Amino acid sequence: MKISTWNVGGLKSWIKKGCLKYVKLEMPDIFCLQETRCKENDLPKELDELENYNKYWLASKKDGYAGVGLFTIKKPLDVKYGIGDKEQDDDGRCITAEYEDYYVVCVYVPNAGRGLITLPKRVDWNDSFKRFILALEGNKPVIIAGDMNVSHHEIDLARPKNNVNNAGFTPEERLAMDDLLICGYIDVFRHLYPETVAYTFWTYMMNCRGKNIGWRLDYFLISEKLIRKVCDCVIRSEVLGSDHCPITLFLNI
Repeated sequence: MKISTWNVGGLKSWIKKGCLKYVKLEMPDIFCLQETRCKENDLPKELDELENYNKYWLASKKDGYAGVGLFTIKKPLDVKYGIGDKEQDDDGRCITAEYEDYYVVCVYVPNAGRGLITLPKRVDWNDSFKRFILALEGNKPVIIAGDMNVSHHEIDLARPKNNVNNAGFTPEERLAMDDLLICGYIDVFRHLYPETVAYTFWTYMMNCRGKNIGWRLDYFLISEKLIRKVCDCVIRSEVLGSDHCPITLFLNI
């Protein structure tokens, strides 16, 4: 089985850049999208080309902001919208698809913001999300896919010393990732490639992608109960269309 995730940085612009071609070539069984910035009644018609997928959406109450989508070839047993925290759920950040033996959680974690203005909201999110995930785990194993908006270790960003206490590399954000891992989740890419320098996000400014000055913000976190099912986790850094690139998880399920 193949699961892909991509922060598309705006669904409409992503489609205009021809990025549906990636989905058609990759053909994931499940495709998780973050930062769609699009209401369900305003979805681009080009999405109809992906006719093999059941499509689920959660938009932000605020126009042009956040939002997630989940495409799946196999129809889920159930779909949950949000994490049970109204303030956070109004932003449209999480869709969960339930299958016979596992859950897939598509997530777009809040950014701490310039000057860390939204760090308190991010800290609240961390607590609510952890409760939500552990409640799911009580039923069956969980696969978390998406933009976690944190570089966990120094290896996960190009310039760690310059970014201490900047959004994406604060102690609070990094400790929240520690907390999920302590609870029994595994960062699949880092588990497979402990010394590999690889990024999933590059700001559009200063030709950072060309210079490979990036951050690893996008993850698959998998229940340790499923780690033996993992075959590979690949960062598609060559795929353009957003300031993030897609990543794909291969599973023997």
